[in-house]
Amino acid sequence: MSGPDPGDERSDDSGESRRHDPSEAPSDGIDDPERGRRSANDERIPADASADDRDDESIVQRSGSGSEHDEVSIEDDGFVRWFFKTNDDSVVLVRDILSSVAIVAVIGLLLFGISGVWPPLVAVESGSMEPNMEVGDLIFVVADDRFVGDGATDDTGVVTHEDGDDHEKFGKAGDVVVFEPNGQAHQTPVIHRTHFWVEEGENWVDTKAEPEYVDGASCDQLRTCPAAHDGFITKGDANPYYDQYQRGGANTDVVQPGWITGKASFRVPWLGYVRLTFDSILGGMLAPHPGLETVAGPIGADTPLSSAGTVGASAGATGVAAAGTGAAMAAGRRRR
Repeated sequence: MSGPDPGDERSDDSGESRRHDPSEAPSDGIDDPERGRRSANDERIPADASADDRDDESIVQRSGSGSEHDEVSIEDDGFVRWFFKTNDDSVVLVRDILSSVAIVAVIGLLLFGISGVWPPLVAVESGSMEPNMEVGDLIFVVADDRFVGDGATDDTGVVTHEDGDDHEKFGKAGDVVVFEPNGQAHQTPVIHRTHFWVEEGENWVDTKAEPEYVDGASCDQLRTCPAAHDGFITKGDANPYYDQYQRGGANTDVVQPGWITGKASFRVPWLGYVRLTFDSILGGMLAPHPGLETVAGPIGADTPLSSAGTVGASAGATGVAAAGTGAAMAAGRRRR
């Protein structure tokens, strides 16, 4: 005969053995007050824990499978924390838009700090500076007293084509400047190259001009000669005549330094189309702002100087205010 199975007897706390009843279900300790009970995640909860403690443990267990963002509320966390933590679709969309605007604003302020002018980016919409500037180019401009090259004229910070043998910009010698034709702020600004400096009363046609750029005319045949004041003679690289000739591109008087709003520094191809497209859609809905167009063709000999701003109007002279939100709004337009 075999003896009793050692596993069939167990000792209680009094040291007496008792026989195990096979019909008894195995104990997991839940009903044993000394052993406590187990939570759903197998963590032991003391038997003497209060009801509040057990409720708190249950909340932790239930929230463990969720996200902290699902638990935030305006009442419990305040509006600011709720706004940045909630997963509500509408709020997430607003957060994304605000983040994009903030990034654009930071970039705009950084560019402004470097350039010293606003807007620091301008879009070209027509073609008198081709091939050195193309339609749709985005041009970064700086104040005329920044990044001054050797041979700058007086205190202007501008190097002319005549003096710019060691200062090449956009494929040729000399600075390319943005200026207001005839000093009229309401006119569309022009971006052209400075060719040489003249002084008040100077017969610049006979002393400095290339004859072909005035179509062989003499000084007494030009309304801008002799020079009424000190300033620059300008010309678009693709244009046949000086801007100060009656049939020149911008058809402006000698450009005074005070009319210059910036110097072109470098270009980014194609990105200007973003600004131009935005303007074509919303230009008539917002406040007008001088654009930057390019004067590509000659004007009739009887065109008055005061009408120069109408040249290139087919490309659109009314723009969206450059200080608006978005990257497209940070760029003006310029006429070349």
